[in-house]
Amino acid sequence: VQLQASGGGLVQPGGSLRLSCSASGIIFSINSMAWYRQAPGKQRELVANIRSGSRTSYADSVKGRFTISRDIDKNEVYLQMNNLTPEDTAVYYCNADIGDAERRFYIYWGQGTLVTVSS
Repeated sequence: VQLQASGGGLVQPGGSLRLSCSASGIIFSINSMAWYRQAPGKQRELVANIRSGSRTSYADSVKGRFTISRDIDKNEVYLQMNNLTPEDTAVYYCNADIGDAERRFYIYWGQGTLVTVSS
């Protein structure tokens, strides 16, 4: 199983970006998908996750600005980021809890995509 993240880039403060992450390989089910980020010199933190039934949760710092969504048929997760600030600058990683044929679940990580918010 592999996760491929894309969509990062340079954006001005107040701008928007949409991140995408696609899971590929032998996938029987996905329990949850999430986005994390790691800013320079800081620990990786959870940004948002989406679970069965499309239940979502967000870090306080992004509530009202970021929206996580998922396409179950495509095994993809998205992060719409609006009103970006320099504090959102980080490498963003996608994460998925994926089950195999024996219903054993494993956590997988994407390679990260850099988001830079700067004027």
